[in-house]
Amino acid sequence: MPHAETPGIEAASHTRLRWWTELPLILLVYACYSAGRLLARGDVTHAVDHGLAILKVEKFLHINAEHPLNRLFTREAWIGVPADFWYASLHYLVTPVILVWLFRSRTVRYRAARTWLMTSTFIGLIGFTLLPTCPPRLLSESHGFVDTMAQYSSYGWWGGEASAPRGMGGMTNQYAAMPSLHVGWALWCGVMLWRYGGTRTTKVLGVAYPLITTIVVMGTANHYFLDAVAGAAVMGVGLLLAPFVLRGADRFKARAAVVLAPAAASTPGAQASIVSAGCQTSAGERIPRQRESRVPAGAEPSASPTDAGDGAPATAR
Repeated sequence: MPHAETPGIEAASHTRLRWWTELPLILLVYACYSAGRLLARGDVTHAVDHGLAILKVEKFLHINAEHPLNRLFTREAWIGVPADFWYASLHYLVTPVILVWLFRSRTVRYRAARTWLMTSTFIGLIGFTLLPTCPPRLLSESHGFVDTMAQYSSYGWWGGEASAPRGMGGMTNQYAAMPSLHVGWALWCGVMLWRYGGTRTTKVLGVAYPLITTIVVMGTANHYFLDAVAGAAVMGVGLLLAPFVLRGADRFKARAAVVLAPAAASTPGAQASIVSAGCQTSAGERIPRQRESRVPAGAEPSASPTDAGDGAPATAR
């Protein structure tokens, strides 16, 4: 059965949402995301300590899946190279494509989905700032990790500094591993595909995309397993906070409209539409102050068809 939307609500959404207002908003969030990564570089020693603490917890719980995955990706180039391309590109391609798809075909759902994604992203920025974390690939060789993106850099545009293009590694924060927004954004994409895709293929993609992304970020030694768990948790918190953010935005817009309304009413164009300038037409008059304009100054008003009404006979002249 095709997915039906309420016509009135959908029409209202089309009047409120425009791509030229949405695009700057999304670019602003991405700029904050990138700036936050740059500003949250933190102390390298603390970042390494946080990474080692996460690895120690994982070994204690026997959930350090990144070790065997990294060995597999390092040994098998036919797995490692596609995984590097996956990590370096899909994060920045799939999410915008799904946003555009929602905007064009699921407009009623778009605003809530966009707010969820942006709220979770800002929470992730807080995590980068408060907990700078060294990824597995930057730990010393004694811990057994290999940076697959550096190993296979001749196949792609990236160098030895995460997924940044060659020569631009200094513009990234390589210690922003906790939480993994690669996994968080992939989970958001998966939920959107599952809920609104409408076909079995999109549902399969909705499950496969976040799962493969989780495997990729660990196999390339860019994130720990707990980073991926934290990325999913951030999306959960963002989902809970999104309705409050929406209501706050609506209240802000309403107050802004109240503040701007008097200014709009005081403009010259607003007064030009009042033709009578406050005068009212009495019974039998079609023009305001019609009687005053027809009676000479100082004369007594006499009975006229206007005074007597439309049905009275005219006086003899």
